[in-house]
Amino acid sequence: MSIEVGSKVEGKVTGIANFGAFIDLGNNKTGLVHISEVSDSYVENINEELEVGQIVTVKVLSIADDGKIGLSIRKAQEKPAAEASKPKPSSRGRQSSSHKRPAAKKDDFDSLMNSFLKDSEDRLTSLKRHTENKRGGRGGRKG
Repeated sequence: MSIEVGSKVEGKVTGIANFGAFIDLGNNKTGLVHISEVSDSYVENINEELEVGQIVTVKVLSIADDGKIGLSIRKAQEKPAAEASKPKPSSRGRQSSSHKRPAAKKDDFDSLMNSFLKDSEDRLTSLKRHTENKRGGRGGRKG
């Protein structure tokens, strides 16, 4: 059995770390499923999703020149056509908390990541602006 990018194969979980799980694919080949590729929803603790010895179906995402194999469990799962095309419900109204993301997308990892990145960039911009003002920033003091 040759392992190629895009193919789905069965493997056995041989180890679990905070960042993902190692999968034995046979033929002395081991790949890594990053924690973000375990499930469509946010995974805080990978040990609640997988256990050593468990047989899983994975999709091969990448094979690096050094032999490292990137795998995905969530992309290997077949999704019903109705679920894939079903629009997500939107949340209307004000949120009382300071979170800016819509409640409807709370469990969708990709939207959580996008929200985090946007928030992070906003904070960095604000921090840079504040720091430049303290130091004198552009144009500084002329002495």
